[in-house]
Parts: sequence; C-alpha cells; structure tokens
Amino acid sequence: MGDSSFDIVSKYDRQEVDNALGQTAREIATRFDFKGTGATIEWQGDEAIEITASADDRATAVLDVFKGKLIKRDVSLKVIDASDPRQSGVVSKIGIALKEGISSEDAKKISKLIRDEGPKGVKAQIQGDELRVSSKKRDDLQAVQALVRGEEWDFAVQFTNYR
Repeated sequence: MGDSSFDIVSKYDRQEVDNALGQTAREIATRFDFKGTGATIEWQGDEAIEITASADDRATAVLDVFKGKLIKRDVSLKVIDASDPRQSGVVSKIGIALKEGISSEDAKKISKLIRDEGPKGVKAQIQGDELRVSSKKRDDLQAVQALVRGEEWDFAVQFTNYR
C-alpha cells in the first residue's frame, strides 16, 4: 500500500456566491428600508462584485445582507475582501474582491506548522496555490486536518482529493 494524501486548498463555489448575490438583489428590491435608495449589487467581471447605493450607510447595509446570505449558503466570509464605501458622483460604491488560492507565504506557514506540530512521517509539498499533504498512515492525515482546522487563518481552508 502506498502513501495516502489530500490537498489543502482555498476556493469558493462561484454558484453559491452567485445564488447569495441573487438573493441579496431580490431582498434589497423588496425591503422597505431600501426603497428609493438606488441600492444594487452586481457582478463586475468574474472575480469582483460591486454594491452601489445613494448613501454610505445603505451600501454598508447591502454588504451586511450579502454577508448574511453567504453565511446561510456555507460560504466562508474569508473569501470576500470588501473595500470601504467610496463616493462616486452622487452614489456610494463598495467593491468586493473574491479571493481564491493559497499564497506561497501562507503555504509555507501551513507547511511549517505541519512539520513542527504534526505527526512524524507526514510530508507537505507546495504545488502552485495548493498544498499536498501525504503520509503512510491515514490516521496521521486526519490528525493534520484537525491541526490545520484548529488554527486561525486569514483565508478559507478546504480539504480535497483525500485518497
């Protein structure tokens, strides 16, 4: 029997984000406190979302509704990077960037954590924007997953390709 392995990745489900955006758009179209504020939320390309409203507080309220919808759809709030409200003519705008992938510095931090605190015989290799963790024993891999989940990271963490 060879090594067992899994990948540590940071991805989001675009369909779930799109569903949350659609729900938010429907809610701000029908809610009384958004009437007449010109509040909208829409995609800007594939990796960004833009919120517009007549005032900063209304734009921030739309962002809060959007965050609530993401949480209900099990999308981590760590995948969104919202800017502060900015004035653009008569409207206030908030840009939201969607983050995907693990940076090389973060991958090195995870790898160091696994080397220092993880079980012996577990190897971690950085492969682009993900991390492959392998070991002879599956129990060691589950211990590593628990270890990585227990830490607080500034990006969403998922485990894939568990073999």
